[in-house]
Amino acid sequence: KVLFLTTSNRWEGSNETPKSTQMAYQIRDELKESTEVVILDIPKLKIFPCEGNVSTMEGNTCGSKGSILKDKEKNPSGHHRCWASINNESDELWKVSKELFESEAVVFFISVRWGQANSFYQKLIERLNWIENMHTTLGEENIIEGIDAGCVVIGQNWNGENVLETQRKVYEFYGFNTPDELFVQWQYTQDAEDETQESYEKAPNSFSEYFG
Repeated sequence: KVLFLTTSNRWEGSNETPKSTQMAYQIRDELKESTEVVILDIPKLKIFPCEGNVSTMEGNTCGSKGSILKDKEKNPSGHHRCWASINNESDELWKVSKELFESEAVVFFISVRWGQANSFYQKLIERLNWIENMHTTLGEENIIEGIDAGCVVIGQNWNGENVLETQRKVYEFYGFNTPDELFVQWQYTQDAEDETQESYEKAPNSFSEYFG
C-alpha cells in the first residue's frame, strides 16, 4: 500500500488540475494492478497550522504523551500525537496519519512557489513534526521505521532542485527511508528571469510531453 499526498491547488471553480496532482493520478493508474495507492488531496482537508510546541517556555512538548489523540477511529495505531489535533476538534490531520501508518511508502507531490514548497505542503510537514520529535528529543521509538518517503517537485523557473534536496533531508530527519527512486524534480526552464507569458503558456504542454 502506497500513500500519495497532493499539495498543489487551483480555484475551486476551475476545471484545471495542478500538474503535480495530474502526475499522482497518472502513476496511480499505472500501478493499480499491482499496488494499492491511496491519494489524499491536502488542500481539501481542514488542517490547522502548527502551534509551535517545539519551542515553548516549558521546552519542547511536541509529540509528548499528553498530546495523544484519544479517538480509536481517528488514531487506531495510537501513534498520533499532536496538540493542534486536540485543540482543534475539526482538524483533519488524522486522515493523513491514519493512512500513513498503514502504508509501506508515502510520496508527497509538491508545487514550487517563489522558490519554496507551496504553503499547503509546508503546513502539512510542520504539523507532522511530532513524528520526528518522538524519537529525537523525546527518545522514544521511530514510529515510521521501515516506511519509504519521497517527493515529486514541479516548478516553473527557479529553485526546484534545492526544494527537492531540502525535503529529502527533512524525510531523513523524520526517520523515513529515502530511496532515490522516489525523488523526481521537473522545472520548465532553468532561467529564473524568464517571467514571460509565453513561458507560462508553454509549460503545461511541455510537462505533458515530458512525462507522457
